[in-house]
Amino acid sequence: MANHILVVDDEKLIVKGIKFSLEQDGMIVDAAYDGEEALELARTKNYDLIMLDVMLPKIDGTAVCQQIREFSSVPVVMVTAKGDDMDKIMGLEYGADDYVTKPFNILELKARIKAILRRSIKAAPPVKSSKVTLRDIALNLQSRRVFVRDKEINLTAKEFDLLAFFMNNIGQVYSREKLLQEIWGADNTGDARTVDVHVRRLREKIEDSPSDPKYIFTKWGVGYYFG
Repeated sequence: MANHILVVDDEKLIVKGIKFSLEQDGMIVDAAYDGEEALELARTKNYDLIMLDVMLPKIDGTAVCQQIREFSSVPVVMVTAKGDDMDKIMGLEYGADDYVTKPFNILELKARIKAILRRSIKAAPPVKSSKVTLRDIALNLQSRRVFVRDKEINLTAKEFDLLAFFMNNIGQVYSREKLLQEIWGADNTGDARTVDVHVRRLREKIEDSPSDPKYIFTKWGVGYYFG
């Protein structure tokens, strides 16, 4: 089945070039040119991936990403023309799974998109059961749903994969570099702060007090673990 992609950018020539290139690889591509249009399409259609420019008319990209996360865990790739690291981290803060920086080579962009799609198809890491329950947290790895004390929690794709990995390796401490490799894949372009951002967001969603966690712990100077 062809992958369905939404490309959001107010520069129509850029959208046209990306759309043409992805369609050459058999993908189905929709286009949106402002934040309101992007949200409407994201709500009404099922996409396999959304490319979302940061600088958009009507509603900016980070706000669009944040609102998408209220109803969907579709992989979101933020696109920014700025080279400042804070823009990239802010994109992750609002629920993006990855980012690319303009200008980009279209062949590299396609390779990046395909890698993200492969990782999303793989879903969670291999496990012995489709359901994992530890203390107050229950994961269904087939439906990719998470419940904390019987209340469903909406996680991004990467947050879910990270939590599933931790819960299937309880007590094992993993470095940021190892988590990047396991969750983002060998072809990732992130750094340690990418892991830190996702762990912090995950704690905010599943912990009663993120600053005093009961589930995901930090072993200072080493990494993170589920305890």
